Amino acid sequence: MKIEISLFAGLAERLGTSRISLNCSESSLTAERLKKLLSDAYPDASPLISAAMVAVNQEYAAANCPIQEKDEIALIPPVSGG
Repeated sequence: MKIEISLFAGLAERLGTSRISLNCSESSLTAERLKKLLSDAYPDASPLISAAMVAVNQEYAAANCPIQEKDEIALIPPVSGG
């Protein structure tokens, strides 16, 4: 399955794009597994990916939330202000 992922803030800056695609051969994919696959694919951004929240269809997702090919996926890194 092909997953389209929107990126925000420092994560988008680190990868130089606001959208990435991931081709996944796994039949069942969770938010936690998605973060692991992305960390493996983008090791330089791994710390930001592991700290990011996954949103599925515009709602924050639990680690065990299933992801389908047609879902709207976003990775939202922690944001601090001051």
